[in-house]
Amino acid sequence: MTSMPQPLDRRDLDPIEIASRDEIEALQLQRLKWSLHHAYANVPYYKAAFDAAGVHPDDVKDLSDLARFPLTTKADLRANYPFGMFAVPREEVVRVHASSGTTGKPTVVGYTRKDIDLWADLMARSTRAAGGRPGDVVHVSYGYGLFTGGLGAHYGAERLGCTVVPVSGGMTERQVQLIEDFGATIIMVTPSYMLAIADEYKRQGLDSRKSPLRVGMHGAEPWTEAMRVEIEEAFDMDALDLYGLSEVIGPGVACECIETKDGLHLWEDHFYPEVVDPETGAVLRDGEMGELVFTSLTKEAFPVIRYRTRDLTRLLPGTARSMRRIEKVTGRSDDMLIVRGVNVFPSQIEEQILRDARLSPHYVLELSRDGRLDVLTVVVEPRPGRPLGGDASEAVAASLAEHVKAFAGVHVEVRLVPEGGIARSMGKAKRIVDLRDAG
Repeated sequence: MTSMPQPLDRRDLDPIEIASRDEIEALQLQRLKWSLHHAYANVPYYKAAFDAAGVHPDDVKDLSDLARFPLTTKADLRANYPFGMFAVPREEVVRVHASSGTTGKPTVVGYTRKDIDLWADLMARSTRAAGGRPGDVVHVSYGYGLFTGGLGAHYGAERLGCTVVPVSGGMTERQVQLIEDFGATIIMVTPSYMLAIADEYKRQGLDSRKSPLRVGMHGAEPWTEAMRVEIEEAFDMDALDLYGLSEVIGPGVACECIETKDGLHLWEDHFYPEVVDPETGAVLRDGEMGELVFTSLTKEAFPVIRYRTRDLTRLLPGTARSMRRIEKVTGRSDDMLIVRGVNVFPSQIEEQILRDARLSPHYVLELSRDGRLDVLTVVVEPRPGRPLGGDASEAVAASLAEHVKAFAGVHVEVRLVPEGGIARSMGKAKRIVDLRDAG
């Protein structure tokens, strides 16, 4: 059922989606000037940061002038907890979302009524780009609450005219029942939890390839092309990448288009993207790999200026839409592991795991220490119904270690655990377990 590239149906598209680059950039410049003035006039942090860098919103005559302004980091947002980055009075903020705050104070974001409407519009645009249409039954398995995923997906699908089933995460047995009983045609869920749903289909003796699902919109965590193949083969549907982050607005900043499935089209009429060198902050040319940076162009309550996402990708020309694409994000600069001097990303190891038909996509990476040396252990399950033991287990472990060494240049230990031995994530998968300071 997975689709071949399709011709673009231009009906009901926002005209800006297929506008010329000159038209898009003219709109961006107009909106960028407004956003910089809005932030400078209403957020003390931005006024101080701009003044310290010797720049002023009036200095912007061209889009390239944005590079003169300072970068903003998550630490800056936390330092202004809870409402110090708001550009409108708190009374005008109709909703607040926040990160989990597991590594410190949470980052808090606010939305005016206009911001909420914009978010719904952009998520509706994303859903339509992914193949959704009014009347589709949309099963939302992203978490609801302070996390932006569930509510962002929900309001966007409703705005498009879909029937929304607000399941949230967890209760995996019930997820399968509702997909089947309600005839869900679209599912919005993290890719790792999509695989947990696939496992539940098998546990119930159901054929997931016969499910009513025809489109999956998967975001909130990096995932590889190999993971896409895994999901599409399990469900006989199109698995599309969805991108967003709460600091920028939430899900719906960018989305893959069903016509091409070749990277995520950025909604550049509302977010101006840059890619910078993660070490120096220098702006890189389109096509060069680096860290994605966003400036909001139309947000009222919580404008962000040159916000460092830590996501590693590159900017590419538009295809199905005029707006530029980002390549699938498969790693974050803050997720990079340095093991005995070698830089390693979880996605590199995931790719090698999924190359082996004997291994499942359920894995974690354990970091420990042997004396003064770091040890990286890949803990992974065998495929369901294919238990491994004895010589077979040793052969699989040796094969995976060999492939990781050849591909990523780092030696790893491999430990196979029985089916179900890796905890299933109801949201973002936790891939790295650092045991180096334990005990």
